[in-house]
Amino acid sequence: MTRAPLTPVEQEVYRFLLDFLSTRTFQPSVREIAKHCRIPSTKSVTDLLASLERKGYVERAPGRSRGVTLVGFGGGAGTIPVPVLRVEAGRADLPSDDHLTLDRRLVPSDDAFLVRASHEHAPRHGVRLGDLVLVHPSSRAKDGDVVAVRVANVVLVRTMRRRGLTLLLEAPGAGDDRELGPGDDYVVLGVLAGVIRAASPA
Repeated sequence: MTRAPLTPVEQEVYRFLLDFLSTRTFQPSVREIAKHCRIPSTKSVTDLLASLERKGYVERAPGRSRGVTLVGFGGGAGTIPVPVLRVEAGRADLPSDDHLTLDRRLVPSDDAFLVRASHEHAPRHGVRLGDLVLVHPSSRAKDGDVVAVRVANVVLVRTMRRRGLTLLLEAPGAGDDRELGPGDDYVVLGVLAGVIRAASPA
């Protein structure tokens, strides 16, 4: 599912967990987190870990000092696990199928996610059918932004413009612009932040 954005202190704790685990086979203790992040009490750290769990970034084993697991983390310094979401008609909150570990410098925010372009090419935006599209959900889409939009059970990558209650999605090629209104099954997932494509076989 899509993850809620992190507060600055939550982000500091989460990135410390990522960096710590990338060089060790175990997670830091609550006291180590408090010391590194200059958090005055272990209860505050426990509350922060509970918030990270509610938002879908970690899982915790009750009663264990080092019982935190990073959801989807595949290891590597300076990396972050990014959920790959599955598109389902009628759902604004998309379920997660898997995670892909990416260089943190390429990911615009900790709540970014990947979704597969499932309907058509968008060559003007560098998107081909079947590509994984990196979406920045925290960035409020503005007129003229290139966005990923779930329309029924497909994902479109289009330039977005608002016309009152109508959303105009301008096709990347000629024709096939779409107008969506209040009665249509769609949700703007976020702003296009990148594209990942599997290498073509030689």
